[in-house]
Amino acid sequence: MNDVLERLRAEASRAPEYEAEYEALLAAHPDGLAASLTEPGRPLWARELAAYRLGLAGDRRAFEPLVLLLNHRDPPRCEAAAQALAVLGDPRTARAAAALATNELRTAYALHPVRLLTALRAPESAPALIRTLARLLAPNDPYWRVALACVEGLGALADQRAREVLTRAQSHPRLAVAASAALRGLDLS
Repeated sequence: MNDVLERLRAEASRAPEYEAEYEALLAAHPDGLAASLTEPGRPLWARELAAYRLGLAGDRRAFEPLVLLLNHRDPPRCEAAAQALAVLGDPRTARAAAALATNELRTAYALHPVRLLTALRAPESAPALIRTLARLLAPNDPYWRVALACVEGLGALADQRAREVLTRAQSHPRLAVAASAALRGLDLS
């Protein structure tokens, strides 16, 4: 949490007029945070801070802004959104993360949705990870980190439906060790 707040403080401090706004959002109550999510002209860091704090507080008004941040091109924003969504407890979270993880046009930004699916352990988790991994097993696919997160996630979930795709993943040099470990875990479950 402190890393997120420090990153957002650094963004806010780039413009002196935002330093007071940062402190106000840091001290704001949930209704004030929720109102700031829809106020026009708010900078991205301010919307992220409000959504993050609401998410950690379990306030479901943060769900949509956090899902948008989970799909952002900036990895630290995605990671912070995934942390808050994991705490939020909204039943729509797994479905949204699965949609982001399996979207072929957004694969470059799928790492944190994949990790979130693993953390959620929802019914949507294993099918989405299997589908995403199967697509990423093509030779020379540039998204091997996303594929590795899928392999590790499937290992953690220990879902027998993953056996075939994990077996295929063993033939990929960057995935082989993790895929073998995941398969051993399936044998033990």
